[in-house]
Amino acid sequence: MTQEQLLKELESLADSSGITVRYEKGDFEGGFCVLKEERLIVVNKKLAPPKKASVLAQGLAEIGIEDRYLKPVIREFIEDELVRLSSAEARSRGAF
Repeated sequence: MTQEQLLKELESLADSSGITVRYEKGDFEGGFCVLKEERLIVVNKKLAPPKKASVLAQGLAEIGIEDRYLKPVIREFIEDELVRLSSAEARSRGAF
């Protein structure tokens, strides 16, 4: 699956979960937020496609996807991103 296909699948998952995905420019990577009762995942539009997919995966994991059917490749990508993020946070705290 290409990065563009992966992005489309993650965007579709967000949409079917009632979450709006917005691509904006600024000094941030992005993430899940609630703005005036609207659930959003905001993504920096200047990021490379792999990083955009990572931000979307992390935002979707934050809202919970355990009870949803996902294509195996999508579920695996989201789970891998969470493991990667946890490892990176642990390294930054000096746990490794």
